[in-house]
Amino acid sequence: MYSATQIRDLPGLIGQTVTVYGWVATTRPKGKIAFTVLRDGTGYLQCVAVKQELGEQAWETVHQLTQETSLAVTGEVREDKRSPGGVELGVQSLTILGGSTDFPISKKEHGTAFLFEQRHLWLRSRRQVAIMRIRNEVVQAIRDFYYQRDFTLVDTPLLTGAVGESAGTLFETEYFDLGKAYLAQTGQLYVEAAAAALGKVYCFGPTFRAERSKTRRHLTEFWMVEPEVAWNDSDDNMKLQEDFVSYVVERCLERCREPLEVLERDRTRLEQVTPPFPRVSYTDAIEKLKQAGCDVRWGQDLGGDDETTLAQMFDRPVFVYDYPREVKAFYMKQNPEDPRTVKCNDCLAPEGYGEIIGGSQREDDHDLLLGRIREEGLPEEAYGWYLDLRRYGTFIHSGFGLGVERTVAWISGVPHVREVIAFPRMMTRLYP
Repeated sequence: MYSATQIRDLPGLIGQTVTVYGWVATTRPKGKIAFTVLRDGTGYLQCVAVKQELGEQAWETVHQLTQETSLAVTGEVREDKRSPGGVELGVQSLTILGGSTDFPISKKEHGTAFLFEQRHLWLRSRRQVAIMRIRNEVVQAIRDFYYQRDFTLVDTPLLTGAVGESAGTLFETEYFDLGKAYLAQTGQLYVEAAAAALGKVYCFGPTFRAERSKTRRHLTEFWMVEPEVAWNDSDDNMKLQEDFVSYVVERCLERCREPLEVLERDRTRLEQVTPPFPRVSYTDAIEKLKQAGCDVRWGQDLGGDDETTLAQMFDRPVFVYDYPREVKAFYMKQNPEDPRTVKCNDCLAPEGYGEIIGGSQREDDHDLLLGRIREEGLPEEAYGWYLDLRRYGTFIHSGFGLGVERTVAWISGVPHVREVIAFPRMMTRLYP
């Protein structure tokens, strides 16, 4: 029964009779002819039913079709350049498999609060399908990039006792008799250990931040890829980042033409994303922002508006490097040329999407790292294993984290990250 043909394969089957399974996207009866657009996850297909070519019962079934009814349709594949995919199906028979009464999402305008309450159904819309296809390509491109360059994937724990970022943004839980555990903000500390074993490594998975932020750039659960490379310094780190980002964008331009068209994405902006990316020191960035009228001072972190203003000065992503140590994490390498700063960088995407990468050379000096841990008031016993990496064969190494959702939002041209993950988790959303 279920030996169906996928819609994406139909252009090569013109003249043949096939059976397609799918869901009704739209239906439009017009006298003795009815037009139904069917979707099956691989594409969209116009099905043309003619009353005189169908029996009375089949014609009655055509008029029972409603939005999201699931059905099997058998018919002849015909060329029609005006139809989606360049083909249509001349209906010979059809069977309703699952009815759909009063589907809650109609063609009328719905508010985002309503749509996210119906997220499990909203995912079926053409726009959401396009976004998910781009996300899928981004994820596959990430894996291919590192596989092709001989990186080893290392799966890091989601439950940890060591804090990678600000302790104030942790989700905590009781862990049996061992006290508190935390949902991981990053796998970075663990891939540093793996880099000493394997040289070039990365982890890739969900991470969690309990930030009380409601901006369009924040989720409480998001995906991040974090490579770590032995013997790479900060400059090497930025070179890897620009090669990586350029590769991912190029893959989407090459393989996601249709989804980008559905989203009406301006491809010319993405076509400019090629190495090298501009590099601006934090100190110079502050001066540029002051000249642009921003209220900033040396020593403070850059806010979202500052990042947008700075990125608008360039036609591709830009690196801001060597931030003040007070606004960055304890594990970042002290800058020998200016001890007020650390050897780190943020990669800012253009068009107002802000930071998509945060990276740094790691502090490889045991005593300096221990001092930073104490400055931050972190429990030394939780970082004993991390300090061991500096006790036993310390080495120069660097890495970074790229946020998948921000990257997908930028490539897709979607204004808010909540649309680029199937079921977003935010301060105010835990359903569905």
